[in-house]
Amino acid sequence: MYQRKIEKVLHSWLKDPSHKPLVVKGVRQCGKTSSVVDFARKHFKNVVYLDFREHPDYKKFFTPNLEVDAIVMRITAAMPNVEIETGETCFVFDEIQDCPRARGSLKYFHLDGRYEVICTGSLLGVNGYKTPEEKNEEEEASIPVGFEDIVDMYPMDFEEWLCANGIKETHFEYLRKCLKSETPVDEALHDRFRELLHQYIVVGGMPEVVTTFLETKQIGKVLTVQRRIVDEYKSDMVKYAPAADKSRIRECFESIPTQLAREYKKFNYTVVRPGGRGRDYAGSLQWIEDAGIIRRCYNTEITELPLDGHRIQNEFKVYMTDIGLLVSMLEEGTQSNILQGDLLSYKGAIIENLLADIFGKMGRKLYYFHKDSGLELDFLIRYKGKCTPVECKSTTGNAKSMRTVLNHPEKYHVTAALKLGDYNIGRQGELLTMPMYMAFLLTEV
Repeated sequence: MYQRKIEKVLHSWLKDPSHKPLVVKGVRQCGKTSSVVDFARKHFKNVVYLDFREHPDYKKFFTPNLEVDAIVMRITAAMPNVEIETGETCFVFDEIQDCPRARGSLKYFHLDGRYEVICTGSLLGVNGYKTPEEKNEEEEASIPVGFEDIVDMYPMDFEEWLCANGIKETHFEYLRKCLKSETPVDEALHDRFRELLHQYIVVGGMPEVVTTFLETKQIGKVLTVQRRIVDEYKSDMVKYAPAADKSRIRECFESIPTQLAREYKKFNYTVVRPGGRGRDYAGSLQWIEDAGIIRRCYNTEITELPLDGHRIQNEFKVYMTDIGLLVSMLEEGTQSNILQGDLLSYKGAIIENLLADIFGKMGRKLYYFHKDSGLELDFLIRYKGKCTPVECKSTTGNAKSMRTVLNHPEKYHVTAALKLGDYNIGRQGELLTMPMYMAFLLTEV
């Protein structure tokens, strides 16, 4: 088992005396099931595990009624080896979106209070893409509003990746001190973190992919697992979407590498298909986002807080949630270039998606700033109470737009900025430069 941040969330949930049944949602293959089951086995004498995707017949446990005693009776009749004891049992409902009535039962489990319930769901955010039968089933079950706690889980982030590679808390503390004092990182450590960053770009944070890399160090095998996961995403698009939308969802998804290869990476529906329009594809793109596969990064009208209040709804870039999966969708040989430290290819898309990966998995919403004059800032974040531009450069290239913004505080209201890339910590006036591998430390808001 890897050290995952969801463990702290699960501990806090269980300690809260007013907690409700928990729903852990996130993109498929991000490690939800293994983390939840491991936690349940450590903290409960009995664990009742029901996987509704692998065993659709388990749905019968929740029919015709949702009384807890009735559900327990049906489960123990079908699974005689299962032990269920008051105060000692945790039910784990895996892929709960495949059994709406199981989700509807959470209200009754909460009101009953004898057992704990933790659920996982991969496509809980996806709405409007179910068969008529599934819609009816979901409406009859009704989502238990007010009777469940919901948390998001992501693929392994860069900090979790570092832990998996043996980086200790003392190393993290050292990096924090360097950032606070704006002191360059020791050269030997700097080189090691750079190496781990380049590996992370290629591998990403899907636990099975991480395991494959750590056990074999063979990029070919890593790529095989990544492409299988991408194919499974495509299969979900076919399985869970109505016939009219299947091809459009897939077209949107497969256009992402091409979208990011453009000089201005704003998502353009004509790249999906010549003549494509938002009204034809907006719902399809929303499906992919709701499934947790992509994140949007919105353009803002001005460089001021609150960023969400100034976002332009129909101007956005699209990044893959996991950087490793993006790289697996690119041409052969890209992985080799990255591992050798070459991030110049692909017009900055790799380095931008890397930062979107790191910020997104930290829970930050993504914003950028672009004007038709050519002025563009890669990202805007709230940092230390201010709107702070963040430029990501694979080399020490000149950030012209950043300089323009900093030189005109009366117009842009920006007094400090960050530039991340393949270099050490340094300062030039209002601009702090830092290595890309330290981006996960920018937690202060």
